[in-house]
Amino acid sequence: MSDSRRVYLDNAATSFPKPDAVHKAVLHYLRDLGNAVGRGATKTGIEVQRTVDQCRLRAARLFDVPRPEQVIFTFNGTDSLNLAIHGLLKPGDVALTTVWDHNSVLRPLSHFAATGGHTVIIGDDGRGQLDIQQLERELQVRSVRLVCVTHASNVTGIIQPIEEVIRLAHEHGALVLLDAAQTAGHLPMSFSKLNVDLLACPGHKGLLGPLGTGLLILRKDLAEELVPIRQGGTGTTSEQATQPTTLPDRFEAGNHNAPGLFGLEAALKWIDEKGVAKIQLQEEQLAIPLIAGLRSFQGLTVHSFADDSPRVGVVSVSSERVDPQVLASLLDEHFQIETRAGLHCSPMAHEALATKVLGGTVRISMGPFNTVDDIDRTLEAFGQIWAAL
Repeated sequence: MSDSRRVYLDNAATSFPKPDAVHKAVLHYLRDLGNAVGRGATKTGIEVQRTVDQCRLRAARLFDVPRPEQVIFTFNGTDSLNLAIHGLLKPGDVALTTVWDHNSVLRPLSHFAATGGHTVIIGDDGRGQLDIQQLERELQVRSVRLVCVTHASNVTGIIQPIEEVIRLAHEHGALVLLDAAQTAGHLPMSFSKLNVDLLACPGHKGLLGPLGTGLLILRKDLAEELVPIRQGGTGTTSEQATQPTTLPDRFEAGNHNAPGLFGLEAALKWIDEKGVAKIQLQEEQLAIPLIAGLRSFQGLTVHSFADDSPRVGVVSVSSERVDPQVLASLLDEHFQIETRAGLHCSPMAHEALATKVLGGTVRISMGPFNTVDDIDRTLEAFGQIWAAL
């Protein structure tokens, strides 16, 4: 293949490229400003605070959050999930999660279970979604404190039935933590209309911001229940020996990732102007021909389930003919197509797919800057590899 242009199809790990405005915003902070957030009243310090405040406001608008202070800045999606899980759960509590969830949920819950808690894993329904009947049974027989559920699988892209999960959990007095790592910025969503209790996501995936940024959005009345897992300086109420109780300072101890938040603010502005619904449609229009084309290769399994399954632009494939790491290396070295091979930090998902014994899958994940040509080149590359095999 003569075209040597890089084709980036690993957006489920981190988005690339970023909008030009993101690069400019980060450089502006680093070159021209440099102040810590909330630590000074100079002209440049005020500009830094204003931009970070604007970032929080943009995030609140994007997710339809009533008040911007309900948006807590974290350092990544894992940080957000750890704050929610460890800040809410106490020894003796019960938490539910699913086989489709990421290690950023499974490992904190494993630690919780090892320190006096109880964790139950909800299985799959055979179509890429959690077993909603098992979830309901567990809620009926246990006093559950927290249900942790991924919005969409980072392996298959299948969207989970979160509205039903939230309804059932609330009927039985449980809180719901939504891991939106694969849907934030890819799907329109309303924190208020979903009636979810907490929503966690990174800033560097679908939100198109830099690494080292993340969000935890919480119901305001949960602020006192959620215990901070980090204490320290906030630039406010410095005379007190205890952590401030007001939002967002209660959960934002220490210096912020200011250059990252400058970039995230620019990214959220770009998304607002582009429109999340347009991004969703664009990625759907790329996923459909990709899945159809991949299914034409004999011996290649496309883990997409039914064509009408609600999904984001994440597609996984596997084959007993070639190791996923080898296939990803061939795509990269010979065709300049970057994907992700392995277990994707979701071992239970691969057990459900029966791909764990194969070493996982090759994951192809799209973003707003991918094109039809990227999909055509990917299918042509698979064609050449399959012909060689």
